[in-house]
Amino acid sequence: MKQNQFLYNLKGISYLLSPRCLGKYALDKKLKKLQILDEITRQAIAKRVNYYCSFAPTATPIPPNPSLLSMLKKGSRYFFDTYEYARFFPKDLAYILEYGDVNYQVPIPALCKSRPITNAPSNNALLKLDKFRHFRFFKPSELKIAYEDKKDTLIFRGACYQAHRQDFMQKYFNHPLCDLGHVGANKPELLAWQKEKISIEKHLQHKFILSLEGNDVASNLKWVMSSNSIAVMPKPKFETWFMEGKLIGNHHYIEIKPDYSDVPERLEYFITHPKEAKEIIFHANAYVQPFLDQNTEELLNILVLRKYFYLTGQIEVSLIEKEIFECKK
Repeated sequence: MKQNQFLYNLKGISYLLSPRCLGKYALDKKLKKLQILDEITRQAIAKRVNYYCSFAPTATPIPPNPSLLSMLKKGSRYFFDTYEYARFFPKDLAYILEYGDVNYQVPIPALCKSRPITNAPSNNALLKLDKFRHFRFFKPSELKIAYEDKKDTLIFRGACYQAHRQDFMQKYFNHPLCDLGHVGANKPELLAWQKEKISIEKHLQHKFILSLEGNDVASNLKWVMSSNSIAVMPKPKFETWFMEGKLIGNHHYIEIKPDYSDVPERLEYFITHPKEAKEIIFHANAYVQPFLDQNTEELLNILVLRKYFYLTGQIEVSLIEKEIFECKK
């Protein structure tokens, strides 16, 4: 769970220093893994690749890539997370990297951290971006407090700049089942809710953890679902590499109404039904498991890039890749 920003940046710099001329050989070696996968694993990979990258083939030209320096200046975490895989490809292959919290549909195909959830094809091709902030998971050995020994309360510490988060604070800041706090800037209108930050480990003293979307997804959802506490949230509107659109309410998390009117009722129900609560934890932990396989995660990111370049008419792909890319999500 613990991460180090310095080591993260150092690893990113090492990608820039690695000889790009060796990328083709490394890529060929990684793609050969497709040939030895069993059918079930290959189908699972195909479904995820096509979930992340679903836009139709396009003749719209992709503008040439800006310089590496200018891309790095726009956002190091987004750039390093993209370049970790883009370095295996020829540098003349063009892609658009949409930085930041992407809570809108982009007009032409772009690599994004997030997008609105929709059943329709999307130009927002998802890569595993901003990993340092979003993709943190607990190991079972790090979970020190048994679920039964946790407080029967809903914890939240986060910035409350958005109207929907402020609405939740207004409704439940003083509720006995909630321990809420704004930990962002000391704005006058938010001072009544201001509290000190607490560690993630202290969050786990509570049975329930609020996962409210901010500008796009709730950044705490991944680590909450890997813990032995339960995420409490409305049905998500946005998704990332974590495929939030695949989550099922009251199976992977406790679902509350968009207007938050049923929060006390839902908390009281699961306080008095611990078996059902622990079943949600079990399903949430199981959902997280595929994202922990680093070899598969690397292959998936590479295949998303391969499909992006293929659909934008920049490369040809192998027969096995075509079969994967044509699999229905």
